[in-house]
Amino acid sequence: MKLSMYQASAPRFAHMLRNLSAILDKAEAYAEAKKIDAAVPGSLRLIADMFPLARQVQIACDTAKGAVARLAGVEIPQHADVEKTIPELKARIAKTVDFIESVGAAKIDGSEEREVVLKMRGQDVKLAGQHYLLAQAWPNFYFHVTTAYNILRANGVELGKRDFIGNL
Repeated sequence: MKLSMYQASAPRFAHMLRNLSAILDKAEAYAEAKKIDAAVPGSLRLIADMFPLARQVQIACDTAKGAVARLAGVEIPQHADVEKTIPELKARIAKTVDFIESVGAAKIDGSEEREVVLKMRGQDVKLAGQHYLLAQAWPNFYFHVTTAYNILRANGVELGKRDFIGNL
């Protein structure tokens, strides 16, 4: 059975974003139990020179919605990067999943060769859709989701592999 571009993109992004939202639920419960100020979790970092949790979640959302939009040939929804708290981050994830699920398979399937143009270091980089998905979108998305997981895990939130992978 052939894996379509839709199957390889939209449902996978939505699934992992839902897992990320559930991970944030655990982080919120942990913060409440430990009486940690609500503003603190979003500012946590894995290493001083890496983006904080809030930015990791924003970039994961941006990568997912950007990939789906580019593959579908539709405009990328713009979201201001203003989220600081876990409820705000969860709302960002929910908006992103809503957008992803609004783009039907018919718009994405057949996008293997559709030209995707990215602005990187001030230059346009042109990639075929499948190469973009596999070599840029997926790795970038998983990097930021994994980093968000690791930030929370390193700061005491009890998480395991099942939290990351979710229910299949």
